[in-house]
Amino acid sequence: VAVNLSRIDLNLFVVFDAIYSHQSLTRAAGVLHVTQPAVSNALARLRNTLDDPLFVRGPSGMSPTPLARQLITPVREALRELDQCVRTRMEFNAAEARQTFRIHATEHAEIFLLPSLLKHLQDHAPGIDLEVVFMRRKEIPLALASGELQLAIDAPLINSSELLYRSLRSDHYVCVMRNGHPLIEGELTLERFLSARHIHISSRSRGSGHVDLALRSIGQQRRIALRLQHHSGLPGLLHNSDYIAAVPKTQALRMGWQQRPLPFDCPPLELNIYWHKNADHEPSIHWLRDRLEACVDADSQ
Repeated sequence: VAVNLSRIDLNLFVVFDAIYSHQSLTRAAGVLHVTQPAVSNALARLRNTLDDPLFVRGPSGMSPTPLARQLITPVREALRELDQCVRTRMEFNAAEARQTFRIHATEHAEIFLLPSLLKHLQDHAPGIDLEVVFMRRKEIPLALASGELQLAIDAPLINSSELLYRSLRSDHYVCVMRNGHPLIEGELTLERFLSARHIHISSRSRGSGHVDLALRSIGQQRRIALRLQHHSGLPGLLHNSDYIAAVPKTQALRMGWQQRPLPFDCPPLELNIYWHKNADHEPSIHWLRDRLEACVDADSQ
């Protein structure tokens, strides 16, 4: 007789395993911390569902029928896998975990976070892999809700009542240029800054960045002579020209560029870490959030 598994109370298989192991309804009830009538009722329901007595009384107690002997191995394997799954969720062990996390991150986050994070994974969580992707901000809430992403690292521009977040870091902008650049000598005044040709890096193909908005607030505008969507080409371009760029200070320090403070007030680049509220108590995601924050703290020291 075909049985629709979705209509079976899976707790009945826990009772089934206990009766099979102890060959007694009384002893099974004691192990499960329930009453004997509760065990009898569960067995009756399972017998009715499977259309088989499952156990018959014999000289040594409750003896399994052929169907019960056929079921016990797959039932125990399934219960063991479920138990392991629950334990993994309750107690995430990064050292033994085999898991892939998928994270949305800006290019700036990749630059300052990934080196420290990968070193930690290599030393303390060798079975954990990462997939770092870039999505449009409007796609991120749904990707986190569906589990397509576990975390997102981006500017404080993602608004969704379904998401939770923490501030990850704040990074001030500086002006960078090649060694021997004419602007290295003397004070970098606003006039000298505006006289240069600028390289602007933004993942967006159009629109203003932090620096341009700050300049606009004081009635000024710089000449963007080159617009890029990635930072990877910047070192070679700066090295071979008198162009300058405004980048987060962390990046400037990592690349060893000549740098000068901006000659005007500019809000820092802020990054948040986002996750879906349904994953707030997920141990593996909680662990990853803590690791990312630890990487930021280590980088700041």
